[in-house]
Amino acid sequence: MGTPSLQIPAITPARTALIVMHYQTDILGLFPSVAPSLLANTRKLCDAARAKGVGVVFANLRFSAGYPEVSPSNKNGQGIKRLGLFIDDRTAPELGQQADEPLIIAHRASVFFGTGLEARLSERGVDSLIMVGIASTGVVLSSVAYASDADFRLYTVKDCCYDPDQVVHEHLFSTAFDSRTTVLSLADALLLLA
Repeated sequence: MGTPSLQIPAITPARTALIVMHYQTDILGLFPSVAPSLLANTRKLCDAARAKGVGVVFANLRFSAGYPEVSPSNKNGQGIKRLGLFIDDRTAPELGQQADEPLIIAHRASVFFGTGLEARLSERGVDSLIMVGIASTGVVLSSVAYASDADFRLYTVKDCCYDPDQVVHEHLFSTAFDSRTTVLSLADALLLLA
């Protein structure tokens, strides 16, 4: 077994959760050129977490027909409504979601806003989160900011996150995410979970 390329704080599996955000069919369909590699990377991460005893939680953006959950004053929500997506899609089957792995449904960019995710994690005694998602400027940024303010110890896996604006993606990982999380490559994340 190799040595991690950086000093990574160890995890306690029972107190750690992998949060897989917006890995759903409608979103992956928007990015067909990168979806296969993202799915392959994230499946490896999910399988390593499962083998280590780290709970895996999926979080999807989803709305009812007609988008009643979208406020007229929410600019981002109005953009989502115009897309006409996120009503009938599902978690990417390539990730092999297990029957005991919960699915959190969110109506906003943050997987914490208006959901029971934080309470669910607290009930399990989780204090550390490994976070991945699409897109870096949306769900990852919003959710990392909240989780940091909620005092979770955070890890982000860069190879399992994506944003169509690669300049901003790179900038976020070198600034906002680096200041709030331990940023990992997939290789380092797999070592952490070995």
